[in-house]
Amino acid sequence: SRPLSSALRVLIMNENKSVKIVLRLEEGKDVYVETPWVTDLGDGRYRMDNCPFYFYGLAYGDIISAEYSEEEQHLVFTGVLEKSGNKLVRVIFGNPTNENGPDKDHLDALVQMGCTFEGANPRYICIDIPPEIDLWDVCDYLTKHNLNWEHASPSFDELYPDEE
Repeated sequence: SRPLSSALRVLIMNENKSVKIVLRLEEGKDVYVETPWVTDLGDGRYRMDNCPFYFYGLAYGDIISAEYSEEEQHLVFTGVLEKSGNKLVRVIFGNPTNENGPDKDHLDALVQMGCTFEGANPRYICIDIPPEIDLWDVCDYLTKHNLNWEHASPSFDELYPDEE
């Protein structure tokens, strides 16, 4: 089956006490801010309803903590409370995945493996890997087909702490 459409996912989120949360990634002088949807579970606990496009160490379904920031005028991420078991890799395809061609075929193959995905745009795609799917099978597929990808959750640093 295909992943939920963005419009359907937003409709479901609005019915389930979903709110936006601020994730901030600082890399040197660069600052990346994204605002994924989370479901309010109460007591400062939230479940990730989106895959983060820039932030590392978070995946769909993870339970996180957040606090309201007057400065941001939003909830701001403060930590991971419980991992969902989902893993996340990010792929930058050479061609749009919403057009017929080899990159769409690669995305379809990942879905056939049991993954789901969200796209920042038709070329920059987060691949959600459910707990029952082996991370290394997905990594092997991406590497075998020379795709441009990275580990996001777990991050490269979490997988290879002794590498630089």
